Amino acid sequence: MEAPDGDFRACEWPGCSGEGTHPAPRARDALRQYRWFCLEHVRAYNRSWNYYSGMSEEEVEADVRCDTVWRRPTWRMGTGYPHAGVRIHDGFGVFNEDGPEINRATAPTTAEEQAMTVLELSPPLTVATVKARYKALVKIHHPDANGGDKASEEKFKEISQAYQTVMHSLVP
Repeated sequence: MEAPDGDFRACEWPGCSGEGTHPAPRARDALRQYRWFCLEHVRAYNRSWNYYSGMSEEEVEADVRCDTVWRRPTWRMGTGYPHAGVRIHDGFGVFNEDGPEINRATAPTTAEEQAMTVLELSPPLTVATVKARYKALVKIHHPDANGGDKASEEKFKEISQAYQTVMHSLVP
């Protein structure tokens, strides 16, 4: 930035004959191009220079927002490079507005895994934990507890089948 030794750079302030040793940006769109001033005049220039001069409020807001990400390109979660179109596994549904995303890589594949999913259990399992979970779910979904509701009856059947599948895998 400084002038090489032996070279004299004149201050660009009108009427000043001092040495221009201090750089100041020419314009908002030319921040790497400089005007050169002496110390007294660079201070005056900096006091009067306004980066946002001539910009509307919307343009200022957009410029500030660009600065918050260091003027790097950004994308909405799940839409941009490098993983465009690839969904992340979000077990709590934080990023997915429609609810939790099913991670196909860890989706239940065997009958026992599917049964554990229905019973809302995860390994390691004991007979006592399976029985306790079955008892709690039966109290919630039993048709008699829900006035003969058809959906509750179907859920009860699904829970009963899952219980039998898990118990069969636990007890030889």
